[in-house]
Formats: sequence, C-alpha cells, structure tokens
Amino acid sequence: MAGALNEQSAVRALVLAGVRFTYVVDGAMAMVPGAFFPAVPAAYWTEHPEALDANGRVTASAGGLLVERDGRTLLVDAGLGVVTDPVEIAGEPVAFSDSGALPDTLAALGHRPEDIEAVAFTHLHVDHTGWAFAGGRKFFPAATYLVAAQEWAPHGRGELIPGAPDRAEVIEPLAGTHQEIGDGDEVFPGVRALVTPGHSPGHTTYVIEAGEHRVIAFGDVFHIPAQIAHPDWPSLPDVDAAGVLAARRRVVEELERPGAIGFGIHFGDQAFGRVRRDAAGLLRWEPVEAEAVLPAPRVLGD
Repeated sequence: MAGALNEQSAVRALVLAGVRFTYVVDGAMAMVPGAFFPAVPAAYWTEHPEALDANGRVTASAGGLLVERDGRTLLVDAGLGVVTDPVEIAGEPVAFSDSGALPDTLAALGHRPEDIEAVAFTHLHVDHTGWAFAGGRKFFPAATYLVAAQEWAPHGRGELIPGAPDRAEVIEPLAGTHQEIGDGDEVFPGVRALVTPGHSPGHTTYVIEAGEHRVIAFGDVFHIPAQIAHPDWPSLPDVDAAGVLAARRRVVEELERPGAIGFGIHFGDQAFGRVRRDAAGLLRWEPVEAEAVLPAPRVLGD
C-alpha cells in the first residue's frame, strides 16, 4: 500500500515487466513551508493539514531510485550524505535533515557500491549528490557518472550555483569522472534523458521503459504534489522561473501518457504515483501501491 504524504518514506519497491524500481532512502528531510515555498498561499496549508507533519513542516525524504533490469543496475541520484545540521538563511531555518543511511540501505537490499553500473544525476544539488564521492574517491567505483552537459556547463566554468555541493568535495572530482549526456539520449538500456532545466541549469528527468509502463523520475521539477496542480508555485532553489514552468509542462505531458508512473523523490511516503485529472480537470497526484521492503531508515525529531 502507499504511505502518507506527511511521513518519511519507507524503502519501497515496485516491479513492472521484470524491472525492479526501489527507492533507496538515504534519510529524512523537512522544509519550513513559508520559507521553502514562498508563493504557496498560507490558506493552502490550513486547508491541507495532511501535507504537513506534526511540527508543521513539509516532509521530504532523500535518496536515489535503484533500477534493476536483467542483472544490470542504475541509480538515479545519490542522496544527501551524512547531514544533520539545519539549513538557515539569515539565521532562520529553512530545512532540517537527518541523513546518511544510503550505504546501509543498499546493503540491506543486497547491493554493494561496486554493484552499481551507472549513476544518473537529475541535477547537481547537495541532496542529490551526497554519496557521489567519499574521501575524494567515487563512492560507486565501477559506475559511470552521468550528468547533462547543460547542467555541467556552469560548474565547468567555475560559477557558483545555488544549492550546489562543495566544489572541492564533489564538483572538482566530478570534473574528470563524469560522462555528459543530452536531451533524448538513451543513457542506459531502456532509460532516456529529458533535459528539463529551470530548477537548475540542466536539470534532467529520466524516463525508464518497463514493458507497457514507463517510470518517470522527475527529480525536483516538483518538490510537492501541490505543484502539479499549481505549476506557478515555485520552490526556493529554482534558478529560472520560466524554465520551471516549461519543465513542468513537459513532465506533465509525459506523466499523462498511458502506462506512466511518476517517481517523486521528495513526495513523503508517496514517491510512486500517477497524475490524474479530477472532475474539474485539475491535475492531482494519485499514489501507487509499492511494497515497503524496509522502514524509513531515519526520522526527524521535534
């Protein structure tokens, strides 16, 4: 069964046409709604208490999507890493986290870092690159690291991008170890990249074929399901408002196609779902049942 939107995600798995999709959870995150989603009306949170945890925060787990097909393994994103400190702006908290469980989660699923053949990054933000490197070396030593050329370009020029990880710990070692990809490329068997910039310069969505189904890992195109119905509600780290709107339109087109299932990495314990239209024609997120193979590895206190 599906979990609750305001709970940290369990490690959930979905099998479609012999392809296994598992949310490899790294840890717990929660955002202050008014700070992280400044354009969302306060009335929305009042009218939708199910969208907030007991402390009035937006629940958002971190981790990666493990794709297993014919004995081959792809990981989409690499979690947040070992982080327990809150994120503050001008002395005010914006987000909280308790993360660092991804290696243990992989081990509990029967995988070693050496087993991962490729890591495809949706974008180069801290909560998606946390386990890319450890001690200056690739944490997934046999994996090809895939990054959209459009995403890498400003980092390659030495620009500082909001939300990016530490240059010395991630960006500099990534410079000589990544493979650049482009829009429409097949980056792994049955996996196609859609470059959907806006949240970041080259944010990338991955469309994974599985028989009659297609799983769409859309990263941070949407942080919360409410943004599907209200695409004009941005997230604090977005760098290009017009780009975000275009990305959301493109991803929704993919999600409305027959057989499409979305993967929302920050959607609480409802990471897998479909996009449907209600009687009024408004888009909504409909969670898909996925097996909870392990409980949430980390939870946040008060």
